[in-house]
Amino acid sequence: MNRVWINLVSALCALASGVYQVEAMEVLTSSDVEAVNGTNVRLKCTFKSTHPLSEDKVTVSWSFQALGKTSGETFFHHQGKSYPPTFGLFKGHAVWSGDVMKGDASITLQNVQVTFNGTFSCQVRNPPDIQSIAGQINFKVVQKVSFSEIGILAIAVGGSIGIILLILTIYVCVRLFRRKDNDMTFEMDQKDQVL
Repeated sequence: MNRVWINLVSALCALASGVYQVEAMEVLTSSDVEAVNGTNVRLKCTFKSTHPLSEDKVTVSWSFQALGKTSGETFFHHQGKSYPPTFGLFKGHAVWSGDVMKGDASITLQNVQVTFNGTFSCQVRNPPDIQSIAGQINFKVVQKVSFSEIGILAIAVGGSIGIILLILTIYVCVRLFRRKDNDMTFEMDQKDQVL
C-alpha cells in the first residue's frame, strides 16, 4: 500500500513540476506613439522568452481597439509566415517588419489614417512560455502641417523680431543723438565761460 502512495505522490510531483515550468514572457512596447497623417510608422514590439525561439513555434498577434470603442479586432498574425489583413481598416496598411529569431514582433503601418487613433496590442506566445500581459501602444495620428501654415508662422515670428529690432535701433539712435547734443551744449557752455 505504501508503494501505491509513493508512486501517486511521485506522479503528482512530476505533474506539478511540469506546471511550474510554464513562465511568462516579457513583451516590451512604446507606451505612446504619434505619427503624421499619411506617413509610415513602425510599431515596435520586442520580447524575451526563457525557451529557444523557433519561427514555427512563435506566434504573434496584433489587435486594435479604436478610441471610444469597447471591442477590438485582431488584424495581423504571424507564425512562420506573416498573415496581413485581407479586409477591414488595416487592409493594405499593416506589414510585417519584425524578426522573431531576434525577439522582434514589430509591424509597420503604411499611410496612417486618422481612423487609426486608438490602442494597439502586441501579443506573443512561444510555447510553453505564455504572455501574461499584452504590450500596448496608445497611437495618435496628427494632421500634416501644410507649407502655408509654416510660412505664416515664419512670417509672424520674423515680423515680430524685425519690429523689435527696429524699435531697438530707433532707441539706440535717439540716445546717441541726445548724448551728442548734450556734449555739444556742454562744450559751447564751456567756451562761453572761457570768453
